[in-house]
Amino acid sequence: MLRNYKITVSYDGTRYNGWQKQKNTEATIQGKLEQILYRLSGRETAVHGAGRTDAGVHALGQTANFRLDTALSEAELLDYFNRYLPDDIAVLSLKPASERFHSRLSAVGKVYRYRIYTGNAKPVFDRKYMWQFPEELDAERMRQAARLLTGWHDFRSFCGNRRMKKTTVRRLDSIEISSLDGGRELALTFEGNGFLQNMVRILTGTLTECGTGMRNPEEMPQILAAEDRSRAGITAPALGLTLVEVKY
Repeated sequence: MLRNYKITVSYDGTRYNGWQKQKNTEATIQGKLEQILYRLSGRETAVHGAGRTDAGVHALGQTANFRLDTALSEAELLDYFNRYLPDDIAVLSLKPASERFHSRLSAVGKVYRYRIYTGNAKPVFDRKYMWQFPEELDAERMRQAARLLTGWHDFRSFCGNRRMKKTTVRRLDSIEISSLDGGRELALTFEGNGFLQNMVRILTGTLTECGTGMRNPEEMPQILAAEDRSRAGITAPALGLTLVEVKY
């Protein structure tokens, strides 16, 4: 009998072309998970992720679901995944879900974190997981701008897909900016009901421009109202971004 399973997945996205399976490469997270299930059952099994993280983006708590008919227990199935997955992907938890559960459609919120390094010495052991920023950043100016971006807004100006036909209205609950490692690192934590393509990275790039003085924090309402990608800032590099949690 087919059962619906919910899994929580952690991965280092450095060498992958994102979450979504693609025809021209095997280097995707979804593709690796589906390969394991094919090895187990001999059948194609679709793994549905809560979000399509971009190439190079990491995850601490990506959620996915799939339907499978297997005699293996939950513990045995979890062990099977982790035995055959590459070292940079891990299934942290696995449990049965209701038939109606869908990792993307059932989600009510997501949390992302973006790490920026502003110190002088290179972050040797974290270099794959943070943006090494070449200038000092004024965190308070960034916080002023962040406060103007929270709430229900049309975030079309912060969407990487310029031809987006679906609604670009989202609720951004909070942007917390924390100074870590003696001021050498800034951690930007974004929480909202959903995020558009490249949205967190464009928000981050725009906030850094406020932090360097290139932009004024007071510009944020005008950027939102323009609904024009060219009005917002740069797209921050993928390597600094991690999907922390999917909420249900």
